[in-house]
Amino acid sequence: MISDWTLWLEWFIKSVILIFALLGGFAYLTWYERRALARIQTRIGPNRAGPFGLLQPIADAVKLIFKEELTPAKAYKFVFFLAPILTVVPSIIIAAVIPWGRSINLFGREITLYLADINVGILYFMSIAAISVYGIVLAGWSSNSKYAMLGGLRATAQMISYELSLGIALVPVILLADSMRMIDIVEAQSSAWFVLIQPVGALIFWIATLAEINRAPFDMPEAEQELTAGFHSEYSGMKFALFFMAEYQKMIIVCAIIAIFFFGGYLEPFPSFITNISWLSWLKVDNSPLLGPVYMFIKVVVLLFAMIWVRATWPRIRYDRLMEFGWKILVPLSLVIVFITATGILLAAEFNNNLFLWMIPVASVIVGLIPVAMVYRSLRRISYERA
Repeated sequence: MISDWTLWLEWFIKSVILIFALLGGFAYLTWYERRALARIQTRIGPNRAGPFGLLQPIADAVKLIFKEELTPAKAYKFVFFLAPILTVVPSIIIAAVIPWGRSINLFGREITLYLADINVGILYFMSIAAISVYGIVLAGWSSNSKYAMLGGLRATAQMISYELSLGIALVPVILLADSMRMIDIVEAQSSAWFVLIQPVGALIFWIATLAEINRAPFDMPEAEQELTAGFHSEYSGMKFALFFMAEYQKMIIVCAIIAIFFFGGYLEPFPSFITNISWLSWLKVDNSPLLGPVYMFIKVVVLLFAMIWVRATWPRIRYDRLMEFGWKILVPLSLVIVFITATGILLAAEFNNNLFLWMIPVASVIVGLIPVAMVYRSLRRISYERA
């Protein structure tokens, strides 16, 4: 009974820490994005509330808490209230399977740095990630507004288009790790990150996740210039804040997932010839387990900056081209890289030679350059016709 009681207490404490970490991460990710965008666009960014504007997220939270909430008179009120919850809850519970580091010994017991270790972690991620689109669709439908409804329909079509590519891009990860368990995927990258073996698959997964969380240049469901504010046009106050929270929390979780699948997760980012030096051996996670969460944090921050950089530099593409890009380029290309990865693994096992594994990135990059050339040729033709 004591062991069961302590196990429940451990789960509760880890859940509280994870939830508050995500809430704090959401708040200060907004500050991080605004400061980074300001730097890229030669502006200052938030700098009034506290030193370097560090209290700006708190000021924004207080403003949203006390802001008047308006509900359209003819809205379907129960669904209108439920939609933000359906959007934000999956962005939190999806973090349950993310391993932030190796186990540590604390108070005489082994503490795992994750909430759940299931052998189908990838399927859990895919299933929970797909739920949040229901909140967006229901928000658009229940608002009784044509603009919000169009935003919800766009979200549905976009999710279906890119969810398929996102799922297929994970098949090479499963093949390379020979497992769908998150920890097995991380440990399988102890010799080489999967981004080095399958860079095209990592790029497809990155693009699909940008579309999945409605980030620029794939933010069609909330295209301000076209749909006022998209699916949340009729929301205000804390209901709007929940949509805002869901997007930024999903950014953090998606970057953590990308780090796990392609960038070694909590493993050290240094090559073995550096960590094998005696006075640098403490950089290994094997020797210093507490460095695992630190490495994860650094990788997530770098990947978040890449998302912000894309928003600052890439223009929003037209919606029909966005759909064509998903169905005509990403889906066929993701199927081809699955074939290339499976062939390389099969040849490496058949001839007992890992050199065949390094044929996978070469063949994948060659195949990936074909659609790039096709898109470039199409854009040149369009610009020539307009001229």
